[in-house]
Amino acid sequence: MSPPLMPAAFLGHGSPMNALERNRYTEAWRAFGAGVPRPRAILAVSAHWYVPMLAVTAMPRPRTIHDFFGFPQALFDVQYPAPGLPELVEEVADLARPDRVGADVDSWGLDHGTWSVLVHAFPDADIPVVQLSLDTRKPLDWHLELGARLVGLRERGILVVASGNVVHNLRAIDWTQDDAGFDWAHRFDERARQLMSEAPHEIPSLAAHPDYRMAVPITDHFLPLLYVAGLAAAAQRPTVTLVEGYAYGSLSMTAYSLDAQCPPASANGEGAAPIATELPPEDANV
Repeated sequence: MSPPLMPAAFLGHGSPMNALERNRYTEAWRAFGAGVPRPRAILAVSAHWYVPMLAVTAMPRPRTIHDFFGFPQALFDVQYPAPGLPELVEEVADLARPDRVGADVDSWGLDHGTWSVLVHAFPDADIPVVQLSLDTRKPLDWHLELGARLVGLRERGILVVASGNVVHNLRAIDWTQDDAGFDWAHRFDERARQLMSEAPHEIPSLAAHPDYRMAVPITDHFLPLLYVAGLAAAAQRPTVTLVEGYAYGSLSMTAYSLDAQCPPASANGEGAAPIATELPPEDANV
């Protein structure tokens, strides 16, 4: 008997502190995890493995990476000991052709873009997880097309979970707007929601949006969205918004799902978790 067709999701992960919080965003992630069939494995596309190569983690026991600083010790104590699935590299490589996929056996693991959402969606950490890198050398259209090529994974019991933020500008943060967004953040995020619900194959056109440079000063957090948009385009179906909202003016927490039947989240009305009070260097991986 073949496995059920797996859903996919893009989760706006925001601050690493969301790993420790219960708020309306983490409740939506929990609802997503509770509403999907048990996958054979999870392919995670995180904003934080942003490197000039295309690779998949291939270790049997990926380490939990705490790729941030300035947060409480409790966050550094979090471990997500999910197993890996080294044989998945060959399956991803087959679908990604003609692009070549490397097997990372020892340099990466599960970064906070992955485990900060999975600790809520799949808290038992008993489903194998592998990460796919974001190739910084490639244009937006390439990432969308690669996402579409990976559609075959859904037929093999692989759940694709992408994690980033549609709007992510740390330099524009306003600490007084802990659950609000600037006008430009709203405009860009709302246009993204329109495209994801009507024409996901057109998501790369957001690069021409007048607010793109403010919303996406660096493409790391935006690129994961293109993988779910590509899967939706390949399936010829739009995505559904799981939850939406903003944090500190310049972060969008919007999350999307494809083909997921999620129970209602038990939202408590609280906003996103706080982030560090000192900003890291512009190229820091947080």
